[in-house]
Amino acid sequence: MLTVIKNVQVFSPDDLGVNDIVFSCDTIVEIGKGIAPSYPKAKQVEGKGLVATPGLIDQHVHVTGGGGEGGFRTRVPELKFTDCVRAGVTTLVGVLGTDGVTRSVENLVAKTKALCDEGLTAYCLTGSYEYPTLTLTGDVKKDIAFIGEVLGVKVALSDHRSSHLTKAELIRLVSDVRMASLISGKPGIVTIHMGRGKQGLNPIFEILAETDLPIKHFRPTHVGKLGEPAVRFAKAGGYIDFTATPNPSDAARDIMGALQAGAPLERVTLSSDSNGSLPQWNDKNEMIGIVAASMTSLLNVLRELVQVEKMEMSEALRLATTNVSQALELHESRGKLAQGFAADILLFDSNFNLDTVIARGKVLMQGGELQVQDTY
Repeated sequence: MLTVIKNVQVFSPDDLGVNDIVFSCDTIVEIGKGIAPSYPKAKQVEGKGLVATPGLIDQHVHVTGGGGEGGFRTRVPELKFTDCVRAGVTTLVGVLGTDGVTRSVENLVAKTKALCDEGLTAYCLTGSYEYPTLTLTGDVKKDIAFIGEVLGVKVALSDHRSSHLTKAELIRLVSDVRMASLISGKPGIVTIHMGRGKQGLNPIFEILAETDLPIKHFRPTHVGKLGEPAVRFAKAGGYIDFTATPNPSDAARDIMGALQAGAPLERVTLSSDSNGSLPQWNDKNEMIGIVAASMTSLLNVLRELVQVEKMEMSEALRLATTNVSQALELHESRGKLAQGFAADILLFDSNFNLDTVIARGKVLMQGGELQVQDTY
């Protein structure tokens, strides 16, 4: 069925002004001014007073739940489909975290497939904090090459919970991912959980200086407190991923600080770490508290950037739309409102409150009310 959203302020994420958006099934057919009358048989949705943006892309989500650092009772529950809808996330990448003992890549791939069945676009990464890498097939290269949902691998660096892999081991891992990416036509990303340990980004800089591995494969995340090294990495052409913390002002200030220090906007992304654990550690690396991350933090940080930090909406949106789709090599189909792109559309009111969520052309939320429910 053809649907037209009329008279809506469109941020593609560029500000296109007031337009009509026409979509059919799961694809945007046309965007233009005053084109609604050309589609008399289409379902007409009035968008006056609303703002349309692309669906958000969250590239770091613990879909099977994270945590567990404080014993079995601290295992975070898995993500629900409706959690994503309420957060305006239409595309995501699932990951494992510290726990590769009670969680598995098999669980992760199955949950990723389930989220696709429920109406989202979902991918995942093989691996966890551990090295040697946990896989489904027994080989990182085969996981990436033969499992459609797997875009790359995850590992941890500079963190007391990591496997403390050596520089040589990291070189071998990235080399394997690169070869798998060439064979499969995938981005081949190595998402690197960055802790607050002594090494920081130094091993990555050394590898880039000593080998011919492209910087595109290295994807450090949780870079908010890394400061100058993260900015330097972005200036060198790498992507740096900030985490949307429960206190949105913290993440917003970190992002603004990086941009003011010269990090190119197009190399900065934002993810939620949803359903992962957020433990607090003392100076002896003893846990003194733990809470769980929520996907709603992603939208909260974007709102903070626009309303408090006064960042242009078109720029803030890039952090969770076009920048991420470019980084994941999905830029020809997702992350943008344009003809031929996926009909992943969000509608907001004038205060940046989420009103409507459309994913793959299906209305999942309307007027702030869920139109779908979880399977269980």
